[in-house]
Amino acid sequence: MPAPGSALQGGPVPDLYAYGFLMVSAFLSATLLPGSSEAVLVGLLAVGQGQPAFLLAAASFGNVAGAVVNWLLGRFFSHYGDRAWFPVAPDTTARTRLWFGRYGAWSLLLSWVPVIGDPLTLVAGLLRVGFWRFLLLVSVGKALRYLVILSAWQEWLSS
Repeated sequence: MPAPGSALQGGPVPDLYAYGFLMVSAFLSATLLPGSSEAVLVGLLAVGQGQPAFLLAAASFGNVAGAVVNWLLGRFFSHYGDRAWFPVAPDTTARTRLWFGRYGAWSLLLSWVPVIGDPLTLVAGLLRVGFWRFLLLVSVGKALRYLVILSAWQEWLSS
């Protein structure tokens, strides 16, 4: 029998579930699939579910993990780039290569930007950007994005 007030009895959802849900949402949002982990983060903040620092960590970890999947696709599966099922069209890959060629690995700090961020992480793998460099730059960019959202939320609450 579930404990009184547990999620199985319709009580509040444990924070661990909230962190997991946010992490999965962030992961899917970063893997060339449509999603909005920012909305999930704000929703959890709005209902007071979870500690903000842990929400920030869960969102960042999940989003970076999704970017690593893109890097792996670029690194090891780019020879399938002309196939219809490949997640990035050849013309998008070509445009992103030009962007990457102009700004280099530093452009990975923008991996959080909608539309260009996911192809950037794939092209980083394609262009053989070192994994640790990739991980550092993507982690900084993605964590800063969630930190800005969290800070804006807290500022809005205090006003």
